[in-house]
Amino acid sequence: MIGCGKMGGALLNHWMSGGENFTIVDPALESAPSPARLVSDLNSLGQEKFDVVIVAIKPQMIDDVLPDYASRLADGGYVLSIAAGSAAQRIARAMAGAPVVRVMPNLPAAVGQGVSGLYADPEANADQRAHAAAMMERAGTVVTVDDEDRLDRVTAVAGSGPGYVFEIARAYIAAAQEQGFSAEDARAMVLGTMAGALAMAMEDGAPDLETLRNSVTSKGGTTAAGLSALNGDETLSGLMRATLQAAYDRAVELR
Repeated sequence: MIGCGKMGGALLNHWMSGGENFTIVDPALESAPSPARLVSDLNSLGQEKFDVVIVAIKPQMIDDVLPDYASRLADGGYVLSIAAGSAAQRIARAMAGAPVVRVMPNLPAAVGQGVSGLYADPEANADQRAHAAAMMERAGTVVTVDDEDRLDRVTAVAGSGPGYVFEIARAYIAAAQEQGFSAEDARAMVLGTMAGALAMAMEDGAPDLETLRNSVTSKGGTTAAGLSALNGDETLSGLMRATLQAAYDRAVELR
């Protein structure tokens, strides 16, 4: 594993449950979760080769850093990249044509509730794809896509998605405080309501979201009044479409 920042470390904690042995190369890291091995530079590895090289460095470092690791990939090995915005072709070029699987995890992977997009380039075989998917499933749900444009769209929906949810919750809590509740009570009510509603929606056999919404909406009641203000003119729906489009457009710019 080359580099081990916040996302890399979060994923590593879940990846290690699969029983593989991990070695981290990161000069800035002072300690690593047990039983992973930590070294400060490539020279500390001697002539060792690895079944998987995990790219967890910043995208701007790839062209300078990765070529030194090309000879460290064992026969039949592949590259697993969590470097955002770095195309599989770029990774493969830096790794002397090695098979590449790109994944785009989101922040809740840190608590095992992530949603990750996965794209494998044509050089990756079925076993490599399956192994990469199994690793990511240890940190949550995996959505496999057939091309990198779709991976950019996963980024817009799920990769950036926690930011949208946090912002919606923040605005919801602020509105609750304006109704006279303390910050503590507003947070408890809003996050509890959101968590409970999502738990209902995610139950096996749960109705669709429109049906669930209607089940708590009486004609002329308080929920109906609130929903009319929230999205009666489709403003919220339009904002969500614009949000995803803006994030996708930016992902394309960063390729």
